[in-house]
Amino acid sequence: MHTAEVPKAERFGWWRDRLMQDLAPTHIASEHADDFRASTAALELGPVNVSFLSFPTLTAVRTTRLIQRSDPELWELGYMASGIMVMDQARSHAQVGAGDLLLYDTSQPVQMQVTEAGWLTILHLPKPAVPLPERSMQDLLSRRLPAQGTGALLAGFLQGLAGGRWSELEAERLGAAAVQLASAYLGGLADREGLLPPETQQSVLLRRVKAFIEAHLAEARLTPQAIADAHNISVRYLHHLFRPEKQTVSALIRDLRLDRCRAELAQPRCATHPIASIGARWGFPDAATFNRTFKAAFGMPPGEYRRWSIACRSADDRP
Repeated sequence: MHTAEVPKAERFGWWRDRLMQDLAPTHIASEHADDFRASTAALELGPVNVSFLSFPTLTAVRTTRLIQRSDPELWELGYMASGIMVMDQARSHAQVGAGDLLLYDTSQPVQMQVTEAGWLTILHLPKPAVPLPERSMQDLLSRRLPAQGTGALLAGFLQGLAGGRWSELEAERLGAAAVQLASAYLGGLADREGLLPPETQQSVLLRRVKAFIEAHLAEARLTPQAIADAHNISVRYLHHLFRPEKQTVSALIRDLRLDRCRAELAQPRCATHPIASIGARWGFPDAATFNRTFKAAFGMPPGEYRRWSIACRSADDRP
């Protein structure tokens, strides 16, 4: 939603009110308040929300009093697509610009000054969802975080969410993937900088591995060896990481691929796609193997599942 949709004199107040529906309460001021040109959009993805913002130069301050009034207890992970922002929190000062990531805490006072108009995407992460120690996260606040490696993957993922429309099931999975990617990225930074205690390093690595698997599901060469090589560990150690889990790494890959197939089979826009091509796209090149594996997982072959999904959707659409 863009401020051009409302009268000129009401634009700044309208944008600020819309923003406060998605963000923690914050004082916002701008020299462009008389003719404020900006936009805001929000996306709900199951366990997380995402905000997409464009704005001119402004100042945003979250004070102790505002925190006492309302605190959603979020880690706010942002990606600056363009513009320049100066941020101060937890005795840290940083300038971030186009292509950078940033992190701040809704539970602490923060001041942000946009010195060059830009676009910002914010991933709102509930603190319990991020499996990293509080102290490690604190050391990453108000810094210019590089969008490299997993960071580049995360930035591309967040940008790709803008303007998309998904079913409730797809949104839930995208939200889970966002948490996995963000945790893998932040955990990787903390690990490289020695911010993680030894007992959490293995769980962080497991998160990074799972995020990698999610991002490369469609690749035929996604094997335990390829995953181990990408993380500079042995296949034996990869299997060791999965010992506390309910499934092996190969079973995780298979189940995630089956979930992607099931989601496509249930989508009306995919109704004309050959079933074999859907299976092949998600790592099942042999149609017979795909049929057999799908039936074992969901109790019916993929063709029957597609017909059943369409019938259920049609019944739901009836008045």
